[in-house]
Amino acid sequence: MTRTEIVSTETGDARITWHPAADPRLVLAVSHGAGGGVEARDLQALAGVLPEHGVSVALVEQPWRVAGKKVAPAPKTLDAGWRGVWAAVAGPGLPVIAGGRSAGARVACRTAQELGAAAVLALSFPLHPPGRPEKSRADELLGTGVPTLVVQGGNDPFGKPAEFPDVTLSSPAYEIVEVPYGDHGFAVPKRAVITQDEALARITGAVSEWAGSLR
Repeated sequence: MTRTEIVSTETGDARITWHPAADPRLVLAVSHGAGGGVEARDLQALAGVLPEHGVSVALVEQPWRVAGKKVAPAPKTLDAGWRGVWAAVAGPGLPVIAGGRSAGARVACRTAQELGAAAVLALSFPLHPPGRPEKSRADELLGTGVPTLVVQGGNDPFGKPAEFPDVTLSSPAYEIVEVPYGDHGFAVPKRAVITQDEALARITGAVSEWAGSLR
C-alpha cells in the first residue's frame, strides 16, 4: 500500500510517495523533470513493477512542484531540495539508488557521491539542449562515481544514445539502455515496431535487471 510523506527542506516542502516492497533490499528514490511531475509514464511504471523485485520506490516531488509553481528553479535550488529529502529516503537503512528523469537525473548525478548513493538511475538524461550538442552536460553523467544506468529514448532530442560519450570515460563505467523510437518522455509513435506498453516494459525490465546486479 502506498503512503505519502511531507518532508521540509530549505527550499520548501517536498512530497514523497512510497511504493514499498514486501521484503526490500534497496530503495529507489526518483524525482521528476522540469516539465512534469511524478505522474510521468516511466516513473509510474517503475513504481508499479520494482517492488515486486525487492526495490521500494520513493517518488519524490520537488518543493517547487509541491508549491504549484510551473517553472523549475535553478540547478543549485533543485540540488538543495534533493539533499533535504535524502535523510527520509535513506531512513529505512537500505542502500539507496538516486534516480531522476531529465532535470531530476542531472540532480541525482551531481549529488550522488556527496550523499552516499549506492548507484544512479538516469532516465532521459538531457545530454544537451535540443539542437545544441555543443552545450554538453556529459561531465555530470561521467562524474557520478557510482554505478550508473542511463535509459534513453532512441529519438530523444535532448540526446540520442549514439551521442553519449564512451562509457569507459567514467569510473565505474556507466551503462546505457535504448528505448527504440522513444522521445524525451519515452512516448513511441503509433506506427513504431514496438507498442507503448512494450517500451515501458523495456524500461522496467532493464532497471529491474540492473538493480538486481548491484552489490
